[in-house]
Amino acid sequence: MRERSANTRRRNFLIGATSVVGAAGVVGAAVPFVGSWNPSARALAAGAPIKLDISKLAPGEILGPLRAWRDRPIFVVKRSEEMLMKLNSRNDRLADPDSSRPQQPEYAKNETRSIRPDILVLEGLCTHLGCSPQFKPVVKPEQFDTEWLGGFFCACHGSKFDLAGRVYSGVPAPSNLKVPPHYYESDAVIVIGKEEGVV
Repeated sequence: MRERSANTRRRNFLIGATSVVGAAGVVGAAVPFVGSWNPSARALAAGAPIKLDISKLAPGEILGPLRAWRDRPIFVVKRSEEMLMKLNSRNDRLADPDSSRPQQPEYAKNETRSIRPDILVLEGLCTHLGCSPQFKPVVKPEQFDTEWLGGFFCACHGSKFDLAGRVYSGVPAPSNLKVPPHYYESDAVIVIGKEEGVV
């Protein structure tokens, strides 16, 4: 009777130990498998869409430069009411105020170059030689422009862009900053690198 009881305990122990080791093996195999669902670094560099949470972005602030999509810096700016009011007051100084050149998707071909007027999404590369311009949101005289109304300034060669990423006339940059394809998954999340409804 004791022998049978000892064998039962031994058998139960072996069954339990085997179950634990088997479960650990299943988890160990599942982790890399589930991890493979995420886009690889190579896929991200090739242009896989990325999601950004913009819920904490305050008016006048920039999220970026983020080296995020196609290995390019991305700027996401939340424009204040003051910025929006002054946005088109100096269109006479811009090379392409109506965004006639194809540097943005059709849905961003408007006076704010955006889906939502308050949120601007740009590729943060100067269209001259690919430097990353500095965000200068404050309306104040600058050394490079005494009537500055805010925007982006490329210190490398002096190119200036307004708060819609439109290029000023007479600077080295030939065209506006590019607007990448994007859409809003919700009020707080923006998807960059893909247009809504496009597979």
